[in-house]
Amino acid sequence: MTSTSTILEQTAATSLLRFATAGSVDDGKSTLVGRLLHDSKSVLADQLEAVEHASRSRGQETPDLALLTDGLRAEREQGITIDVAYRYFATPRRRFILADTPGHVQYTRNMVTGASTAELAVVLVDARNGVVEQTRRHAAVAALLRVPHVVLAVNKMDLVEYAEPVFAAIAEEFTAYAASLGVPDITAIPISALAGDNVVTASANMDWYGGPTVLEHLETVSVGTDPTETPARFPVQYVIRPQTAEHPDYRGYAGQIASGIFRTGDEVTVLPSGLTSTIEGIDALGEAVDVAWAPQSVTVRLTDDLDISRGDVIVPTASAPATTQDIEATVCHLHDRPLKPGTRVLLKHTTRTVKAIVKDIPSRLTLADLSQHPDPGALAANDIGRVVLRTAEPLPLDAYAASRRTGSFLLIDPSDGTTLTAGMAGTAFADAAADTAGSPDDDGWDF
Repeated sequence: MTSTSTILEQTAATSLLRFATAGSVDDGKSTLVGRLLHDSKSVLADQLEAVEHASRSRGQETPDLALLTDGLRAEREQGITIDVAYRYFATPRRRFILADTPGHVQYTRNMVTGASTAELAVVLVDARNGVVEQTRRHAAVAALLRVPHVVLAVNKMDLVEYAEPVFAAIAEEFTAYAASLGVPDITAIPISALAGDNVVTASANMDWYGGPTVLEHLETVSVGTDPTETPARFPVQYVIRPQTAEHPDYRGYAGQIASGIFRTGDEVTVLPSGLTSTIEGIDALGEAVDVAWAPQSVTVRLTDDLDISRGDVIVPTASAPATTQDIEATVCHLHDRPLKPGTRVLLKHTTRTVKAIVKDIPSRLTLADLSQHPDPGALAANDIGRVVLRTAEPLPLDAYAASRRTGSFLLIDPSDGTTLTAGMAGTAFADAAADTAGSPDDDGWDF
C-alpha cells in the first residue's frame, strides 16, 4: 500500500511551479522575466540573437531582455505587455510555467487568466513610486484567486541608490495591505531587473539584504497541497469500453483527478445522480495501482455497472459535496459585451456544461479601495462583481476557497461558444465576513 509520505515524496520529485508576474505599466515585468530567462540559461542562442538584432535596430547598445516576452508587434512598438505571454523553463531543481501578464487597468481580465492557475504571483513595484493603485489592484486579484504565495519585487533599486529604507517602507505598506486581504504568504525582495541584482544572482550592491534571490525563492517555495487535506474529486472525461476479445467486459472512467486521493476499495458516490459503488481498481499509465492522487490522469473501475458519462463527478461517499442549482459567486467579466441579469449562458464546471441564467448582479467590486458598488445593472469587460446564477441541472460545486479547481467555472455564450466570464463560487476574499449576494428569484423561469 502506498503511504502518504511516499505520495508527497513523489509529488515533490516532479514539482512544477506555475507563477504569474504583474505590476503597473513600466515597472519592469517583461525585463524581469527576460533577465530571469537569460541569467538562468533558459534562452536559446537564436532567440537571444533575434533580441540583440531587434535591440540594435531600435538604437539600443545592450539587448533589451523585455523583448523575450513582448512577442506581439504592438507590444514591441509600444514597449508594453498587452496579452498574457507564457514561457516554459526549467532549472535542475524545478520546472516552471510563467505567465507574464499586462499592467494596464483595461487588461485586468488578462491577469485573471494568467493567475487563475498560478501558485505564486510576483507583483512588481517601481522603487521610485512605491505602492500605487494598480499595485493594490493586482494584490486584490491575487487574493481573490486564492494565489497562495505572493512575492513583492521592489524593482529599479539602482535608481534609488539601493537604499534600504526605501525598500523597507514599500515592503511594510504592501505586506500590511496584502495580509488584510487574506494572502497567506508574502515575501519581499529588492531587485534591479535591468542590472540583474537579486534576480538570479545575489547583489553586491545590497549587502543589507540577506534573503533569497527571485530564482532561489521560486526554486524553494512550497508548491502544491497535501492531497490528504483536500476532498477527493474525479470529474469523468471519457468512458472507456473497448469490448475486445481481450477486454470483453472492461468499463473504465477516465479523467484527471481534480483534488484529493482515491484508493481501491473506497466507497464512492457519482454526482449529480447520487448513485453509489465501490472502486474496484485504478489504472494509471496502463498498469493497475492501489492509490492515485491529484493531478494524476487515471482510469477508475467500479464494482457496479452504473450509468456514468462525461461530466459526472466521482467523489468519496463520506465527503460528497451538496449539489445545487442556485450559485452565488464572484466573477470577472472577460468579454467586451456586458453581462446583464436575464442573460442566458452555458456554465462549464470541470467536464460538465449546463444551461444557466444570470438571475442577479448584486454588486460590483471597486478594486482600488475594495468597496462594493450595489446594483450595478451590468458588468463590463474587466469588472469583478457578485452574481447569482440558476442552472438547469444540479452541479456538485465546491467553494472556491476549498478547491480552486472544482470551485471555479466559466460562463459561455451559447450562440457562438465565446467565453464570457470566469467565476469563483463562494465569498470573495479569504477574510470576508459575510456574503453580499442576494437570494435568487425564480419567478418566470422554468428551471
